[in-house]
Amino acid sequence: MDLQSKPKTSAKDFFLNLGAIVAFYTTVVSLINLLFTVINTAHPQITNDYYYGSQSISFSVATLIIFFPIYILFLWVLEKDYVISPERKQIAVRRWLTYITLFVAGLTLAGDLVTVLYYFIDGQELTMGFLLKVLTIFVVTLAIFLYYISDLRNTLNPLSRKVWVGISVFIILSSIIWGFAVLGSPRTQQLMKYDVQKVNDLQNLGTQIQNYYLTKGVLPISLNDLAQNDPYFRLSTDQQTGQPYEYQATSTSTPYNKTYKLCATFNRTSDSKNDTSGTHLMMPYYGNPVWNHQGGYFCFTESVSTSQYPGGKLPM
Repeated sequence: MDLQSKPKTSAKDFFLNLGAIVAFYTTVVSLINLLFTVINTAHPQITNDYYYGSQSISFSVATLIIFFPIYILFLWVLEKDYVISPERKQIAVRRWLTYITLFVAGLTLAGDLVTVLYYFIDGQELTMGFLLKVLTIFVVTLAIFLYYISDLRNTLNPLSRKVWVGISVFIILSSIIWGFAVLGSPRTQQLMKYDVQKVNDLQNLGTQIQNYYLTKGVLPISLNDLAQNDPYFRLSTDQQTGQPYEYQATSTSTPYNKTYKLCATFNRTSDSKNDTSGTHLMMPYYGNPVWNHQGGYFCFTESVSTSQYPGGKLPM
């Protein structure tokens, strides 16, 4: 008799509950990524590693704007079904997904507390950025745990659900506003991406110039000469303005070091806390230079070391 009274999971139940939980997890991960990006920008960690590029929140914000309403829509549809058939709250797929969510939230809370305690006992510095990240994980996972515990115990009513939705909307909107306040508007994000692309283009040009010199023994007169050395080379232009990049061969202080400049107009000063004099810092593990720059017209001074090749040419 009991077996016959248990509600069976239909295809509709399965996909509605699965869709709701996927939308929920996606929303939570995007929210945490958004907050971590803002925290990293507002409170950068000082390490020996160097990074060039823009901290973008575009994907996290776009995901939140789409997936959070989808999650609310799934909940609304499910709640309508539960009002008509309250026994459907006990279907297996719903209870399994709820218990999995509680398990993950509880495990994350415990791990969060262990991390703080470890840093304290180990004598490591508890920076503001680190504490804000820990607080973010703690608040988000605690809210998840409390909500799903209440849902599992059937203590949620229409009013309390609206309160939870209101709190969630407030947190998400506040996070998005904070993100734009720290990192800039969508237009600022676009300008940052333009600058990153310009640096990438100049780095590629620098590689082609190095190869040209090692092949020809001289620096190219203009960037158009690079096509003579590599038939597959296509001269890149500034995507923002459509104008070609500037190249200048410059005088040198030693006969074994040929220098040149690569110039572009940047929208803003690079985010790196390192100097922006145009000289490059080397990344400690990869040996790649970090191209820091100021806003406006700016030239990078590059050099071709020829000390290992007498006369400046490759051995034949």
